[in-house]
Amino acid sequence: MSSNSPHAGVSAMSVYVPRLRVSLESWCQWTDNSWDKIQNVVGRSFRVCNSHENVYTMAANAALRLILDNDVDPRQVGFLGLGTESSTDNAAGAVIVRGMLDLALRKLGKPPLARHLEVPEFKHACLGGVYALKSALRFAQCDGRGRLAIVVSSDVAEYERGSTGEQTQGAGAVAMLVEAEPKLFAVDLVNSASASDYRGPDFRKPFARHFTDGYAPNTERLSDFPVFSGKYSTVSYLDETVHAVEGMLSKLGVSAGQYYESVQALFFHRPYHLMPVQAMSFLYARGLARGDNHHAELRTLCERVEVSFDDVLSETASVPDLYGPILRGDLPSNPYEATSKVASALRKHRPFLDLLDEKMRLGSESVKDLGNLYSAALPAWIAAGFEQALLDGVELTGLPMVAVGYGSGDAAEAIPFSAVPGWRTAAHRIGFHRALSNPIDLDQAQYEAIHDRREADVEYEPRGEFRIARIGSQYEPAFQDLGVEYYEYDIESA
Repeated sequence: MSSNSPHAGVSAMSVYVPRLRVSLESWCQWTDNSWDKIQNVVGRSFRVCNSHENVYTMAANAALRLILDNDVDPRQVGFLGLGTESSTDNAAGAVIVRGMLDLALRKLGKPPLARHLEVPEFKHACLGGVYALKSALRFAQCDGRGRLAIVVSSDVAEYERGSTGEQTQGAGAVAMLVEAEPKLFAVDLVNSASASDYRGPDFRKPFARHFTDGYAPNTERLSDFPVFSGKYSTVSYLDETVHAVEGMLSKLGVSAGQYYESVQALFFHRPYHLMPVQAMSFLYARGLARGDNHHAELRTLCERVEVSFDDVLSETASVPDLYGPILRGDLPSNPYEATSKVASALRKHRPFLDLLDEKMRLGSESVKDLGNLYSAALPAWIAAGFEQALLDGVELTGLPMVAVGYGSGDAAEAIPFSAVPGWRTAAHRIGFHRALSNPIDLDQAQYEAIHDRREADVEYEPRGEFRIARIGSQYEPAFQDLGVEYYEYDIESA
């Protein structure tokens, strides 16, 4: 893809994660979980916010780094989009990030962001950042008229202590600079594909849960813990990503086998390490079923796990109603039992493991130290992938890659993209590993105190980052700011 490609895309990326880190090996010792299992399924560590941080401070930190590291003229930015499911204000969103950026830019002697600036927030579970990116790309290609767009995905993933999701926590933000003539990678929106279907109580954060007896019994604080059903959510993830990817393949006019052979890198939404592997094995099994010339390989796998070859073909052609049984009061079930067993066999099949190692290796090890970043998980993996390609001397220019986003509830996006000539210069400024440097490892008492919003004995004074300065408390007829957060930026120690 040439630099004068008709596709808009991303010119720069920047990553921010909190310094406070929880080692999952230590967490396994505290909670009597299997470290062998956790490191293979989940990863190595996750980050948590300190008391001065939230989704907006992380977003502003990532966006400010993006502007400063790439010498962006704030006056040329016409779009600032925020993708998140962890926002704490139901009226304002990206404009809060805008306010912090203006504050810091003025302190740094730079002009603030343009007054004529769109500031939307996008919310759909973990897919909000992808929707924000697509909107920014359309802005750059349509009414932007040469102006720049910034997209920030920022989230805090937290679960109740003792829950089945506790090990999949995390916090962080990724900012992207979008323009009509990209310098890092171009996005092929024309051949991207969307898929969605309502899945009821898949993974939700209903407001009413805070006033219901039995919710979050192990914590006394107001929390953003989700209501979720693990197995139902996993099947929903697989089902929707399949429809998005197969829709993209149809637009591209290629078979699954052709695409998986030619694609340079695969990036999926990544709530934990194993999920993209499960998704890819499921997609591969369906690809075998759809391609007549691969049926011999599929039959062999079916025999290995003792499932019917015809059942896999039938499941591949089916369009199951996952939500129907829930409405009837039944427990969730897996309508892809045979295909799932074949996919499980694939994850032990050397040729498939070699394919995964080739197509999903860029950045995969690095993001094991991030934890779950919800909407920021996919762009963080892409950022890590470009940085690894730069360090390892991997050539990416013009080669096809794909980003597969997912949001519970549920919806998915499959988006082709490719690196543009000169991408190495932009990749050099991403700073993924720099963002993860100098962590502060928490012990059990510190982690539990921070998680439960109690005072924690942690030696950490924020430097060169945004912080919550105070929270408003006035609630009078003449003036009200109850609960409104006020922010500050310490330039002297930046």
